[in-house]
Amino acid sequence: AVKQGGTRRGANMGILRVDHPDIMEFISCKKDNAEITNFNISVGITEEFMNAVENGEEYNLLDPKSGEVTGSLNAKEVFDVIVDMAWNNGEPGIIFLDRLNKDNVTPKLGEIESTNPCGEQPLLPYEACNLGSINLSLMVKNVNDSPEVDYEKLGTVVWKAVHFLDNVIDVNKYPLPEIDEMTRGTRKIGLGVMGWADMLCKLNISYNSQDAIDLAEKLMSFIQEESRKASIKLVEKKGVFPYYDKSIYKDKCIELRNATTTTIAPTGTLSIIAGVSSGIEPLFAISYIRNVMDNDELIEVNPLFKEIALKEGFYSDELMRRIAKKGTIKGFSEIPKSVQKIFVTAHDITPDWHVKMQAAFQKYTDNAVSKTVNLSNEATRKDVYDVFWHAYKTNCKGVTIYRDGSRDMQVLNIGKVKGKEEGSEYKIQSLTTTGITPRPRPEIATGFTEKVKIGCGNLYITVNYDEDGICEVFTNTGRAGGCPSQSEATARLVSIALRSGINHEHIVEQLKGIRCPSTTRQKGLKV
Repeated sequence: AVKQGGTRRGANMGILRVDHPDIMEFISCKKDNAEITNFNISVGITEEFMNAVENGEEYNLLDPKSGEVTGSLNAKEVFDVIVDMAWNNGEPGIIFLDRLNKDNVTPKLGEIESTNPCGEQPLLPYEACNLGSINLSLMVKNVNDSPEVDYEKLGTVVWKAVHFLDNVIDVNKYPLPEIDEMTRGTRKIGLGVMGWADMLCKLNISYNSQDAIDLAEKLMSFIQEESRKASIKLVEKKGVFPYYDKSIYKDKCIELRNATTTTIAPTGTLSIIAGVSSGIEPLFAISYIRNVMDNDELIEVNPLFKEIALKEGFYSDELMRRIAKKGTIKGFSEIPKSVQKIFVTAHDITPDWHVKMQAAFQKYTDNAVSKTVNLSNEATRKDVYDVFWHAYKTNCKGVTIYRDGSRDMQVLNIGKVKGKEEGSEYKIQSLTTTGITPRPRPEIATGFTEKVKIGCGNLYITVNYDEDGICEVFTNTGRAGGCPSQSEATARLVSIALRSGINHEHIVEQLKGIRCPSTTRQKGLKV
């Protein structure tokens, strides 16, 4: 929350089965980016549907309550619409529901219909996420001046992490009794990784290489095996999870404390706090420019790359600016080819390598893997189509793509990106250098009112919040005249500034010291 400015938006996931009668409306429900915000959407794909796509056949739409056939659609045409929407703005993603249920370890408790907001944790109704991620960049050691994975250290961390996550279930407070019962009943945990790209850089392995794929399988297989051992060991002290009798493990005579132990989460905020690459994603950028106050520019450089650049003697601010502008280090004559090969970014990597990496980690993960296949702005609908099919053929449980620049606002920007209209460009820049439009006020806002004594009497200040923080300020003195008018004008300007993304501290700094001739004292201060 600190890294997100003291607030965190609510995250949601909407998944609709591909055989639902309203599926076509659902696929296009985010055609307008302003609609259904703070929601990820995915289409729940079935094996029957994929077979129909492959064979060019129609498939049935089913009433979700009665199961009766309500109509039919051409599977290939529906799939093409999914591809088109994903190409346009990155959504919907796709979730392979039959694969989720094939790995459902407690089938007697019900069928899995959905996942958590980022898609990495398939859950039964009322189950909750309990995730943790190991920082892989700290799991590298040097042996005779040669870097290698420190499996001994990694194993120790895995065991401690499993014990920690299991304890979280017990100390947690749940908002509903149903959530309490299900979460404690299956005791699912999801131990994953972050800093994967950093580890590869330290090991001098290119992300888009077979060596990286092989290491991914070996590493995740180790984490999976050790997490299972740790969960089995916990049974000696704490017993099996309460719904063990309803699980597949009872027939196999495998006693576990936790129904599942591994998950690969995206670790967006977590990796920022840790200062490492997110999840199993490649590096997004080697260098980028951050706009700070007074339009000053601050060059941010990947610390591992900077260390090598300084050591090899090719570091300069001017070079870092050029890298930030281009978005990649490929093609720079000053940078050795060996370094260019190791420090690849998301857009240096072809889509098939993205999917191969996801499939490698999925092979040894109980739950699912959250990863985005990053595509260049020039990527075609055929490229998106191929990614979806590659993910399906390599046993991924879901897949999400994002084509650079396909949304007017995106979380990360690198270099120059062609816009939707030929010739237009988006450059790295801050909102402080562009036209700003305040976000709309919600229909219903919550807040509080505080009474403050001022020179003109009592001032009642109401502060309201929306999902992004403070959205408006109202003042009321209960009197007529100039004082209420000035207060209202100030409150209106403060409100529109806050909804335009201006930091409240900057607003306070601008207004501080401006006072009315009529003052009084409150808490020892002039007001």
